[in-house]
Parts: sequence; structure tokens; C-alpha cells
Amino acid sequence: MHDIKAIRDDPAAFDEGLKKRGLAPLSGEVLKRDAELRALLTRLQTAQARRNEASKLIGAAKAKKDEAQAQALMAEVTGLKDEIQKGEEEERRLQAAVNDFLATIPNIPASDVPVGADEHANVEIRRWGTKPGFDFKPKEHFDLGEGLGQMDFEAAARMSGARFVVLKNQLARLERAIAQFMLDLHTEQARENNPTERLEIGGYAEVSPPLLVRDHTMFGTGQLPKFEEDQFFASSLFKPNTENEEISGLYFNKMPAGNLLANNFGEIKLAIDASGAKAMSSRFWLIPTAEVPLTNLVREQILDEKQFPLRFTAYTPCFRAEAGAAGKDTRGMIRMHQFSKVELVSIATPEQSAAEHERMTVCAQEVLKRLGLHHRVIVLSTGDMGFGARKTYDIEVWLPGQDAFREISSCSNCGDFQARRMNARYRPQGEKNTRFVHTLNGSGLAVGRTLVAILENYQQADGSILIPEALKPYMGGLDRIAR
Repeated sequence: MHDIKAIRDDPAAFDEGLKKRGLAPLSGEVLKRDAELRALLTRLQTAQARRNEASKLIGAAKAKKDEAQAQALMAEVTGLKDEIQKGEEEERRLQAAVNDFLATIPNIPASDVPVGADEHANVEIRRWGTKPGFDFKPKEHFDLGEGLGQMDFEAAARMSGARFVVLKNQLARLERAIAQFMLDLHTEQARENNPTERLEIGGYAEVSPPLLVRDHTMFGTGQLPKFEEDQFFASSLFKPNTENEEISGLYFNKMPAGNLLANNFGEIKLAIDASGAKAMSSRFWLIPTAEVPLTNLVREQILDEKQFPLRFTAYTPCFRAEAGAAGKDTRGMIRMHQFSKVELVSIATPEQSAAEHERMTVCAQEVLKRLGLHHRVIVLSTGDMGFGARKTYDIEVWLPGQDAFREISSCSNCGDFQARRMNARYRPQGEKNTRFVHTLNGSGLAVGRTLVAILENYQQADGSILIPEALKPYMGGLDRIAR
């Protein structure tokens, strides 16, 4: 969410930020709605002051036994009361209109983000490692997994349709091993292997969060209302016209029913429609990433500055409808409706957030370094960044089977954009006023894509897969996966 005061103070800067994202100027529309609201508030304040004054004058008129004046004043107070009530209803409507409009506008890019229309304007900033050499044509991960008899897309399709997979035996264990390795790395306080940099890594607190969250939680991190089509939701079913009689089971879909309205604090209200959408009042969303519950740990809180930075990590399933991915990565595990991920989230002060962003990216990179996987880090252009980000680093791992780099982590600094939607604040030491926190999130890493990278980079001519040294302790000492 954007700071309306900042837009009032410098509308040109706001529009310039949107221009970098390829969007038309919007400050005029925002300020028009804001001016209408502020004018109404002024009228309400005037009416309330006059009502208070007239109420006092009624007593004075009655004391003077001036019934005519008392009656006139009481009639005026009654009229003002009706006027104020209608004005307050209009205030709520106008405030919702302002907030609804602001809620769909993306974050303003940081000043050092490269300007460009799409991914072609992204800038590579560093690489690590080298491409593995093969004396045979490397296969893609799905051919390797199916060849091992341990990756089954057909069985998954019979149960759930496209973009699902069943992993079996050693591949299922490898997926679990990768996640455990990542969690151990991120939760331990350590130093990066590179002695020339000596950057601190780890130190994230492990969290086991809910996988189902409410509307306001999804709103807080920016998934709602703009990206409803990309989400799956689940809702308890109620019998029609029956209060609180739950039907056993959950109703799943990728499209929500009902309209979302944001109020002054970024909460979400569900509009009840004529079809009886009351059943949707208990709607839950399946998390698309653990960023959602982890970031919302600080929602509606006022924290002490001495607590920062807060660092959280979680290993969870994630669910995405991939509504805009028709025809993309239709084979294999790159783009799934259900996948596993280890997420990193930091809560910091504005002064800490830039350094915390660099640190988070290093932590994500360290996973790939310890697995011996060639990768690069790029900074996304303004046209390729996510909705809530002000700056994003993508880490792309080399996949020999595809002969290409593919994204395996995205680390974003969101500034105070999400904090305003969650009303997450802190009180600086020695100050009475509060400020909004800065939030950051990153994949540390996508577990499925890491498995893909291991399969393709460690494949052998006979179709077997060598286990990276870092994972052998998690695989019971196994050094190779074979059929």
C-alpha cells in the first residue's frame, strides 16, 4: 500500500516511479479521490462542531424559558445528526474507494533498479562456479526421473490433473533431504565459505506456519485483490440458509467467489451476494508461498527497534494456480500447482533493509554453493519485478538438460509496502511516534527446482544420479541414485 501523504507531497515522483514500471500516471486519480474524501471530512467536522454548539445552546435556551429557540435548536441538532450519519456512511464509501484504488498499484522501484520493459533489461551482477562437462548429451530432469522409475507424472494426473507429480523411493527421500539441509543451513549461525567476503549467514528462526490463511493475510503481502486468479482457496461448506451448520469437507477452487473491499487498515471484507455467499465467510486461501504467513507474523504489531532484524524460515508446500502460465513448462517439475519451498523472511528497520537484502541473497546462494551448482545472480528490471517489490535479485541455476539458466530463488526488498497493508510498525528508541517496518522475502530455495538442478547436473551416462557431498549425511550415506 502506498503512503497517501507522500503522494500528496510529491505526485511527480510517484508518477515517475510508475513510469519506470511502464504504467501511466495515477497521482491525479489518487489525489482526486483523496480530495473528495478530505472535503467530506471537513464538512463532517464543521457539522459535528455545530451540533455540539447547538446542543449546548439548547440548555441555555431552556434556562431562559425560550421554548421557540429551544425547539429550533433541537430540530437543527436532529437534522445535523442525520446529516452526520449520512456523511459517515459516505466517508466509509470514499475511504474504501481510495484504499481499493491504492491496493492495486504496484510498489515504486528503488532508484538503483535498472529501467526496462521486461526480463531483457535484467542485469547480471555475478556468477559462481562453472558449467559441468559431459561426454554425452545431458537429459532433462523428467527423462531422468522417469528413467529411474521414481518420478510419475501419469499417476499424479490420474489423481489431480496436469502440473502435479508423484516422487517415489530415493527421489522422495532426496526431496526431503534437500529441505532438511536447507533448514539446517539457514537456522545455524555461520559464515559463508568464501574467506574473502566473510559474510554472516544463517540465524533464521524456524517456523511451522498455517498453510491456510484468511483474506486479510493474503491482502497484507499483496496477493489480494490483484492476483486472485493465481491463487487456490478452500472454504468450509455450509448448508444454505442454515446458521453455522458445517458440511463435512472443504471446497477447493482456484477462483474466489465474492468481492473484496479493503478498509482503512488494509483488512479485507467479503461482500455477501444474493446467491448466499455467506458460505464463503469462512474462506481460507492455500498459501502460494510461506512468505504470506511468515511476513504476517508482525501484522498489527508495534515492535521494539531493539528486536530487529527479525529473521524467519519455513519449509512448506506451496500452491499456485499458474493462471498466466498456459503453455509454459508443461512437462516436468519447473512449474507446478503444488511444490515445496524453504522461504526466508526478514523484518527490518528502513536503515537495515538494504543490507538485509544483500545478506538474504547471499544466504540463498550459499545453498547452491554447498551443492556445487553453477548459478548467477541478476537484478530484475522495473518491468520484470513483482507487484510488491521495490528491488529484486533473482538467482538462476544452470540446467544442462535445458542448456539454460532457470530461476531458483527470488529475493525481494518490499520496503514498507507490505507493512502498510498489514499495519506493522515499530517504535524507534527514544521516540514516541511509530514507523512502518520494512519487509523482505526470498526463496532459500525452491526445493523441487533444486532437485531438478541436482538431477541434471549430477547425471551419469547410465542414467544414475550422484548425490552431492552436502546431502550424503541426509541420505543415509547413499552416494548414488540408480534404477
